[in-house]
Amino acid sequence: MQQRIKENYAISGYFVFFLIAVTQAAATIFNFQNLVLVNAGQDAWISIILIGVSLHLIIWMIYKLLGNPAKDVIDVHQSIFGKYMGNALSFIVVGYYFLMALFFLRSYMEVIQVWVFPSLRTWVIAGLFICIIYYVVSGGFRVVAGFSFFYLALIPMLFWLFFPARQGDLGLLLPVLNHSFLDVIKSSKSSCIIFFGLEPLLIYLPFLKSAQKNAKWAHFALMFSTFKYAAIMIVTLMFFSQGLLRHTLWPTMAMTQIIEFSFIARFEYVFIFMWQLIIIPTVCIPIWCCTRIMKRVCSVKPGLSLPFVLAALLIAALTLKERTQIDAFGTFINKCAIYFHFAYIPLLFIITWIVARLKVKHLE
Repeated sequence: MQQRIKENYAISGYFVFFLIAVTQAAATIFNFQNLVLVNAGQDAWISIILIGVSLHLIIWMIYKLLGNPAKDVIDVHQSIFGKYMGNALSFIVVGYYFLMALFFLRSYMEVIQVWVFPSLRTWVIAGLFICIIYYVVSGGFRVVAGFSFFYLALIPMLFWLFFPARQGDLGLLLPVLNHSFLDVIKSSKSSCIIFFGLEPLLIYLPFLKSAQKNAKWAHFALMFSTFKYAAIMIVTLMFFSQGLLRHTLWPTMAMTQIIEFSFIARFEYVFIFMWQLIIIPTVCIPIWCCTRIMKRVCSVKPGLSLPFVLAALLIAALTLKERTQIDAFGTFINKCAIYFHFAYIPLLFIITWIVARLKVKHLE
């Protein structure tokens, strides 16, 4: 088991609110509506609430799984499956975090290329982000956690919902509960990707002071994300007809286009560039998790592993060129998120519980 994290490397427990909330505010906010709409129609906002409520159970499992004193998932792997098999499983988790970072980065790069700089080369945007990510992650976990405070920039940005809601039609939300429970569940599965962000908690939980006492902040973060996405979905359904919404690639951006002030005509540009403050920690958190696992499993210092991880991230981002490739990758990563949240974590929790019970009986 790893040694207890030193006081000067740990952060206050309430930081988990920002660490989770900022990761769940990724670039999917620009076009997640089409994913949820497919099966549930005007009941799509109910699907978001259902998936959000169910993930509270996953948070509870994570905190119970990592116990008190806090440990990370690497310790759990090693204690259950042994050193070698446990480390091999931890390496698979590295791949998962890498794909998470790649999805966040490439999704936001696509927004910039489509809406702001359509002629700008992909490698230029990717290179600039890689430099920023290196600067943040090389500073350590406290710096990464500090950048998550930029999530506060999102709160005033949510007031933009007032403008499309004022022009919306409540009648488009009716009839409520017009779809079967199975359709609502299918829609919830499609929306799992917007709650991407709980998984890094498995790695950084030991860095939180009094982690178990501050578990409420993790639940608050999930509650806020659920409210945020449900509110955006409701406003979107009020603003667009379902037929039009199915053919709108960027519903959130389309709604921001109606906002005009006397001092700025293209509010969507402000919206996009403000989101950059959120995307940076969103990508940095899973990248830090990759370097942390490699340090714990292979004793490779982050200063050595980080350049290789970022080089791989740059190459992978440049590989995804076409819109169809990015969509296929998003579908794949959504399936990975479903299995990770609702299969891997519960299964690990059950196995850990059984092993603990067997040890108690053996001691008796």
